[in-house]
Amino acid sequence: MELRIEQLNFEYASHPLFREFNLTLTPGITWLRGENGAGKTTLLKLAGGALTPHAGAIWLADIEIHAQPLVYRRHCYYCGGDTPQLPWLTVREVLDMHVALYSADAEHLNTELAAFHLLPTLDQPVTTLSLGQHKKMQLALALSLPVRLLLIDEPFNGLDADAMAYLRQQLSTPERLARQVILLTSHLEPILPLVGTLQL
Repeated sequence: MELRIEQLNFEYASHPLFREFNLTLTPGITWLRGENGAGKTTLLKLAGGALTPHAGAIWLADIEIHAQPLVYRRHCYYCGGDTPQLPWLTVREVLDMHVALYSADAEHLNTELAAFHLLPTLDQPVTTLSLGQHKKMQLALALSLPVRLLLIDEPFNGLDADAMAYLRQQLSTPERLARQVILLTSHLEPILPLVGTLQL
C-alpha cells in the first residue's frame, strides 16, 4: 500500500507551487519540511482531496482520487489547524459524523478523547472549543479513524507536554507504522521513527 503522486501541477494566481511533481510514499512516517510558503499545507490538502490539482494523478494503492473520489476520501484523513465550519453542531455531533462517514470504532475514539481530556467537552458547541482543544479533537480523530493515509499539519502546535508525549507514542506503534502512510509537517523535530524526510 502506497501513496503515489504523478506529474502533479498546481498553482495559485500569485505563483506556481508544483510543476510535474512526483512522489511515492510507503507505510510509516515521512516528515515534510520547507519554508513558510513552500507548499507544505497545500500538498497535504491536495493529497487529502481538499484541493484539486490542475494536472496529474494521485493514487492511494489502486484508488485514483479523480476516478473514485468518495472511496479515496474514505481512506484518508487530513488533520489541519482549521476549525470546523459547523457552528451549529456540538462536539459530539461533529465526532459522530466522522464515525459514521468512516465506519469508525466509537469506543476507540472515546479512548483517544479521554487521553486528550476532551470527554467533558462533548456536549459543548464546537465553536466554544479553544484552538488547543480543536487540535486535540482532530488528533483524536486522526488516531482513531481506520484510514490508510494520515495527513497531519503541525501536530505539535498548541499541545502541552503530556499531549505531545502521548501523540508521539501513538504514532510510533508498530501496528500503525505497518498499515498507514503518515505524512506530517512540523517546524519542530518530530522525534518519531521516520521512514523519510521530504524537503520542499
